[in-house]
Amino acid sequence: MKPMIPAHIALALASLTLSASVISAQMEDAAHMHAHHHMPERTQHRAVDYKVPDVQLVRDDGKSISLAQELNDGRPVVLNFIYTTCTTICPVTSHTFSELQEKLGNEREQVHMVSISIDPEQDTPAVLARYALKYGAGSQWRFYTGTLEASIAAQRAFDVYRGDKMDHGPVTFVRLAPGRPWLRIDGFAKSDELLLALHGTKSEEQMLPHAM
Repeated sequence: MKPMIPAHIALALASLTLSASVISAQMEDAAHMHAHHHMPERTQHRAVDYKVPDVQLVRDDGKSISLAQELNDGRPVVLNFIYTTCTTICPVTSHTFSELQEKLGNEREQVHMVSISIDPEQDTPAVLARYALKYGAGSQWRFYTGTLEASIAAQRAFDVYRGDKMDHGPVTFVRLAPGRPWLRIDGFAKSDELLLALHGTKSEEQMLPHAM
């Protein structure tokens, strides 16, 4: 006859088993989400000669603009694609942009920071303005929306269109001046990484894939 396990010990063992099952399930969910959202652990750098499409977008202040003209104001550009209801990639990349503008300090107005929505039907100018406030965006960091067709055209031009906003990945683009190639950074770029790119101090070694 097997000895009986005291009730309080049996309850504790059951609780531990349940906790282990919950943790295991959470880890599996996290791994699935990590894979689904294409979150690479390393960044990849490469220079690409993208042609900015002459599409009409709407800025967070409600003003309609030509994307090509907006990006060609003479300033270096740091650009990414986001959507405000994203809970995985966009909060991270937006936080990185927020850190970047802090590190730029007095130089921030000399840099044009651009975030284009890939969910323009949800991200109205008013929604984007609230999102900008959430991340403390300065006047040099603007957010853009527009028609779905215009958003897709912009995404295609920078080779980030994946057909579903849930399949987007973390990509940042840096261009030092109009007419210059874009530096494409796939992965979660750090603010210091973007700062180096803006200062044009990247060596050939730094342009190679490197750990985050």
